[in-house]
Parts: sequence; C-alpha cells; structure tokens
Amino acid sequence: MNTARLDKFLWAARIFKTRSIAAAACKKGQVAIGGVQMKPSRMVKVGDVVDVRKPPITYSFRVLQAIEHRVGAKLIPEILENVTPPEQYELLEMNRISGFVGRARGTGRPTKKDRRALDDFDAQTGDIPIFFSDFDFDLDDDEE
Repeated sequence: MNTARLDKFLWAARIFKTRSIAAAACKKGQVAIGGVQMKPSRMVKVGDVVDVRKPPITYSFRVLQAIEHRVGAKLIPEILENVTPPEQYELLEMNRISGFVGRARGTGRPTKKDRRALDDFDAQTGDIPIFFSDFDFDLDDDEE
C-alpha cells in the first residue's frame, strides 16, 4: 500500500491513542505536512514529513511505510522515522525543569497561591459581603 489516510496512519503508527483523537487533532490544525495544515482524509505517502503539535513541542516524523492497520510498538521504527529537531526536545526539557503545570485557570484543585488570594479577598471585605456594601440598610436582624 503506497498511501494511507492521515488519521488512520497517525493511529496505526501509535502517535495518537484512537483514530477519533487523530482526526480531531487534524481538524484543530495540530497536524501538518510540509508546513500546511491537513484534513484527516488527506492521503500520506512514503517520504512525507508529518508535523504533529502536542504542546509544548512539535514532533516531526518521516513516513517510511504508509499503513492503515495498527502495528505493535516494536515495529514502529519500520513505519516512521523520528526527525524532530533537538531544539524541540530542549524546549520540552526546559518546560519540565521550570515546574510549570499547564492547568487552565479555574480548573482542578486550587493551588496555595489561589487559596492565599481568596484569603486576601476575604480579609478585605470583612464581615459584610462585598455585593451588599453598596446598599444603605442594616444586615442585622434588630428591628426597631
């Protein structure tokens, strides 16, 4: 077989865990051939260099065999060649050393910094919630 669908190849070559994840990555523009973003249905052929962006780095693979059926991990060196530039791996190492966790703001468990910010906010507002401070009435239950 000289050609294969891009999404099937990425799945068969074990770059993505499922074909649907591979197709979604193509649709999001995370997969390119020759610097041009590709659709999942694009046919890849032997010799193509496929760039896959998995933040923080972009991996590059040269197609040695265009396959559409998943193979064992030991056979991957016969299917594709990793041609990712060393600068990309240095970028990955720098990201790992920095200790930054790519957690989107507002998701997951709050960090110590988040907790301190909440404590500071609570200390500034005092006993009266901030959204009630603009009104001109007592919050006490003392009716006179």
